[in-house]
Amino acid sequence: MSALAKMASSRLFWPVVMLLVLFAINLVAFPGFFEITVRDGQLFGSLIDILRNGAPTLIIAVGMTLVIATRGIDLSVGAVAAISGAVACSIILGSPNPGSLATVAVAVSVALLISLVLGVWNGFLVAVLGIQPIIATLILMTAGRGMAMLITEGQILTVNSPPFKFLGSGFWLGVPVAVIIAAVVFGVAALLTRRTALGMFIESVGINPEASRQAGVRARGLLFAVYTFCALCAAIAGLILTANTAAADANNTGLFIELDAILAVVIGGTSLAGGRYSLVGTLVGALVIQTLVTTVYTVGIPPIATMVFKAAVVTAVCLLQSPTTADALSGFRRRLAVRSGKGVAAS
Repeated sequence: MSALAKMASSRLFWPVVMLLVLFAINLVAFPGFFEITVRDGQLFGSLIDILRNGAPTLIIAVGMTLVIATRGIDLSVGAVAAISGAVACSIILGSPNPGSLATVAVAVSVALLISLVLGVWNGFLVAVLGIQPIIATLILMTAGRGMAMLITEGQILTVNSPPFKFLGSGFWLGVPVAVIIAAVVFGVAALLTRRTALGMFIESVGINPEASRQAGVRARGLLFAVYTFCALCAAIAGLILTANTAAADANNTGLFIELDAILAVVIGGTSLAGGRYSLVGTLVGALVIQTLVTTVYTVGIPPIATMVFKAAVVTAVCLLQSPTTADALSGFRRRLAVRSGKGVAAS
């Protein structure tokens, strides 16, 4: 098999091709697309904007990848993100010193702690009560927005807290803080699941939960862990989204981000049927999603059409990754090999 054929057989091949195509379109529409400038010691440019704006989606997609690997799904991540932002802003707004670092630390800690409780709740419904993941998380998806509305009392809570805003729009060593947080979450997840046996256990539960249990794998504990981790990722993303605007909007914070996260996971080659997963593929998928949004704005397409183009890209990538397409390409390569062999024999 040639090197090109080996590359084409990889699940990452078509997502990377799609990402490069989007980069090329942006480069044609905006020749300075790849330019990165340094102003006041901070990095700026279209690529930096893609990384910064795509950070919340990537963070949630990392948690979603592990949930999907167990043959599950988490539709509540957008609601959890809204609750996290609402809790943090309400605490900061009710503090006598909103700009204090200690106040922000308490607000962030409480928001993360509540998200852990919500993740445990999802895990309880799925692992203990045996409710289908899509139904179990749909409950929190529906109720979560209402909880966020109760916390904010139906208002958009605007806060004036530089330490909190730093989470969403700040820079550290010239790099956006949101990108650094996303890199840390991605690195921790990759380290725990690929450098230990945890990843293999997660895949085994996704492939066959009963066989995994009989082999000694604590499937129930793993389900609790992945749903809790996914909720924690959603809370972190919610804090970044809220800090970026310095306001908690229970209706719009994290709206439809669960769909973007699932799309990123699927584009990256992880099967919704559970089992083997790819965190690197999820990273590429998140970049494809955010680059697509950037492309819509760069080319001048009305933003309202973004969802249509997302659907088109996902459909194209899924078709290219499908077993039918893979079999067709394999058959085409075999026919080429036979023809080239006949040509050599005739000469």
